[in-house]
Amino acid sequence: MIPNEGATPTKSVASQVTPKKTITKRAVAAKNSAEVDAHIEALHAMILQSLEDDQAVEIVSIPLAGKTSIADYMVIASGRSGRQVASMATKIAEKIKTEFGLPARLQGLPTADWVLIDAGDVIVHVFRPEVRVFYNLEKMWAFDSEPNPGEPRMGALAR
Repeated sequence: MIPNEGATPTKSVASQVTPKKTITKRAVAAKNSAEVDAHIEALHAMILQSLEDDQAVEIVSIPLAGKTSIADYMVIASGRSGRQVASMATKIAEKIKTEFGLPARLQGLPTADWVLIDAGDVIVHVFRPEVRVFYNLEKMWAFDSEPNPGEPRMGALAR
């Protein structure tokens, strides 16, 4: 006797599996890019708001995306004293850690003439006014041209 003789034929395993959605690499990259952009923009907005709340003076944000790969934004601000500069920098570093889970690296905190906060996608410089005038970072980093389309956003490099 032949096995399954007279039984109804069963469908093959391949025909029983429902087809999965095909997700292209381009679609995944676009989704990841949108998530990265939203994360960078939220980080940037939080830093600007923190500086504003702490009464920083002359807050300047320089977009670097597409112009350099070191970061997507550079924020420059001044405090009225070394104590205010140190306080603002410390608060920003704490907020970056608690709200975004990122390790913010601080340089220059002991003297508080110029404190650099490296948050990866956003670099923050907080100066005492006379030190800011001396270094004049705004002039050094001023760009008059459009972004270079071949230069990726900093957050895209981390993935």
